Amino acid sequence: MSNELAHMPMKQLVKQDAIQQMLSRTLADKASQFSTSLINLVNGNQSLAKVDQMSVIQSAMVAATLNLPIDQNLGYMWLVPYKGRATPQIGYKGYIQLAQRTGQYLAMNAIAIHSGELKGWNPLTEDFQFDPMGRTSDEVIGYVGYFKLTNGFEKTVFWTKASMEEHRMSFSKMSGGKTPQGVWASNYDAMAIKTVLRNMLSKWGPMSIEMEQALANDETAPQTPLNVEAEESASETTDNMLDKFRQQQGEVNTSDQEHNTEDQGDPRDQS
Repeated sequence: MSNELAHMPMKQLVKQDAIQQMLSRTLADKASQFSTSLINLVNGNQSLAKVDQMSVIQSAMVAATLNLPIDQNLGYMWLVPYKGRATPQIGYKGYIQLAQRTGQYLAMNAIAIHSGELKGWNPLTEDFQFDPMGRTSDEVIGYVGYFKLTNGFEKTVFWTKASMEEHRMSFSKMSGGKTPQGVWASNYDAMAIKTVLRNMLSKWGPMSIEMEQALANDETAPQTPLNVEAEESASETTDNMLDKFRQQQGEVNTSDQEHNTEDQGDPRDQS
């Protein structure tokens, strides 16, 4: 049964009472919009459509509890297929959003540094000399992050492209090979900037409960399968949902067969 739920189309799965109740408890009046976003997300990403759909809901709920949009084009949160399941991956915009909510950051930024722009860097004093007009090519040589707190504390970090690659291959389980894969392949600079921000905030920035939750769930596949059977309502059980889905599929198949028969016509007329 759980295997059938895992492969049920998202547009059918989100109609299940238990799923709707879970979303309503977490999102209240935003539950319907979130369900629509889930359907659009899976419809727009065939790789996500092939993984455990319950894990897609679980991963999307990470974004929901952090109040981050799951629209992949916005860059706050990605849902990444990995070993048959969806894994939540927070973007750099997501970390900036969470940091802003603490009210303790006066300024924050992270950018890619191109060849010719870096004029000097002292990792001890954090003296970073940057000349945006000195670019000599579009080659990225590193990434820099900076924040300033309302109490005056400042932090600057710089990662070379080589150190970023070493980190990616050592710690990104979804893109740990020599050749970037997944989001690292399609959005390398965005993932690198996110890595700088995440490392900088986790080591030197004030940590809210939301940010701690984000760090704990980022790039971590849901460990416990979502058990909708334990939350079934009296109006519609999981068995009923599956029965309706099977019936609908049967009606579609029957309709297709009848349509094909009509198209073929009477074999005697084909002589």
